[in-house]
Amino acid sequence: MLIKNHLAELVKRAITNAQTAGALPAFALPAVFVERPQKKEWGDFSTSLALKLAKDAKRAPLQIAQTLAAHMPPDAAVAQVTTSAPGFVNFILSEAWLAQQVETILAAGERFGDLENPAPQNIQVEYVSVNPTGPMHVGSGRNGALGDTLANILVAAGHRVQREFYINDNGSQVRHLGESVFARYAQALGADEKFPADGYQGAYVTDIGKRLAAQYGDQYLRAPRAQAIRDLGGSAMEIIRAQIEQTLARMGIRFDQWFSERSLHDGGAFAQVLAILKRKGLVFEKDDAVWFAAQALGEEKDAVLIRSPKVITNPDERPTYLASDVAYVWNKLAVRKFDRAIYVWGADHHGDVPRVLAAARALGLDPTRATILLYQFVTLKRGGELVKMSKRTGEFVTLDELIGEVGPDAVRFMLIAQSANTTMDFDLDLAVKQSDENPVYYVQYAHARIASILKKAAETGARAAAGDVALLTHPAELELIRAMLRLPEMIDLAATKLEPHHLPHYAIELAGIFHAFYKQCRVVSSDPADAELTRARLKLVAAAKQTLARTLRLMGVAAPESM
Repeated sequence: MLIKNHLAELVKRAITNAQTAGALPAFALPAVFVERPQKKEWGDFSTSLALKLAKDAKRAPLQIAQTLAAHMPPDAAVAQVTTSAPGFVNFILSEAWLAQQVETILAAGERFGDLENPAPQNIQVEYVSVNPTGPMHVGSGRNGALGDTLANILVAAGHRVQREFYINDNGSQVRHLGESVFARYAQALGADEKFPADGYQGAYVTDIGKRLAAQYGDQYLRAPRAQAIRDLGGSAMEIIRAQIEQTLARMGIRFDQWFSERSLHDGGAFAQVLAILKRKGLVFEKDDAVWFAAQALGEEKDAVLIRSPKVITNPDERPTYLASDVAYVWNKLAVRKFDRAIYVWGADHHGDVPRVLAAARALGLDPTRATILLYQFVTLKRGGELVKMSKRTGEFVTLDELIGEVGPDAVRFMLIAQSANTTMDFDLDLAVKQSDENPVYYVQYAHARIASILKKAAETGARAAAGDVALLTHPAELELIRAMLRLPEMIDLAATKLEPHHLPHYAIELAGIFHAFYKQCRVVSSDPADAELTRARLKLVAAAKQTLARTLRLMGVAAPESM
């Protein structure tokens, strides 16, 4: 149990004790929230409950707080309970209890920080889902880092999580890719084929055309043109999808399922949801198109589900993105029955959010089961100047190039270091700097320093196993323990708010507190008189190493033993 929840239970018991003693009148027990106080001098935790009880208790908040403090049951974790105006009850944790938590952390091993969840959910997190029509860019990398870290956090919070990549393999982009690749394929074979005006530009299309020419020879020059475009487009899309998978693997991102958009149409899912909407009177025809009556559900505008055959002649291209989104949310929540579905989308899709949630509502689904997280885009900077183009190709900088330049750890850490709803500048110079200015280096160096301490101690015969944590009484030691105990709180906060950026902030803070401890407290002493303290401090730094490594791994970042 989180320590703040444990303290909340003590507050509830204090209310019951005070009511039994007649010090407080009878009233229903309210929800109790214990948080870290705004002022450090108030203690480790605090609750403002007395302010909310003033009306029911018919007393001044400070008087209620004092009554609660007087009736607080004794507890090994609490050294002192104080009050402060206008009505706060404050808790100071016991130093002996804090020291003992080192043993608790070590006993938890790599799972330290995991939450006991009495009601775990089946949650699907769908992220990246970039169109497989070209190399991934940096913005898609932010999507991947956010989604994958969030999935890790939700698992640590006790949920069952499925990670999914939604492949946009249906519609006009497939045809455009096929036409582009066919042109480059034909040109690679010496044919005089004009490149389509709306085709996909880029060296990667030329490379794929050459690859397919080598694989198939002139087979598709002799085939019907429509078939050649369809088949080569499908081959190209699979090549690109495999490249996307390899790029994401470099960042440690893998999926439980790659879900095909086309399967929603070929498998009848869209036909099923369309029939449901029709029965509910939420579909109408206008201008030869089929519309979703979103205004009937309070939305600002109706939306097209199936385009008019006068505008789009190809039946495969007539369903809109919204048509697939409606079928997809049904598939997630009604067919596969996930308790929650979390989407990670770029901010340019903000207009689609209300329509997808309205569609879920129209299908009889609880829209609160679907959460769509929007992230802002990333700009690359070097020397304070904006970087737009790849040095190699003269086109946009790909995610592969960014990983190659700064490494996967820097990419993952820095892409989640800011709240998803803020535009971020990715400083390429900072990402490779080996100094405290670089947050990735700073945190990883702290882990490597601890590993070095433990290694050198082992070489001298000093071991942590027999350490007595009761000897850990120095303020810097206790501050480090307090910081380590915040990891479960960070996991709880990040999982509740779906905000991965809390983890890198915590990692930086924990590394800083460890560095401060290291300056103030000599860990390994050659003085035989300090042997017991050395063993206790080795146990402390082993717990710090474990906590820092867990935090890094939750972010998908390596915890190096040396640097």
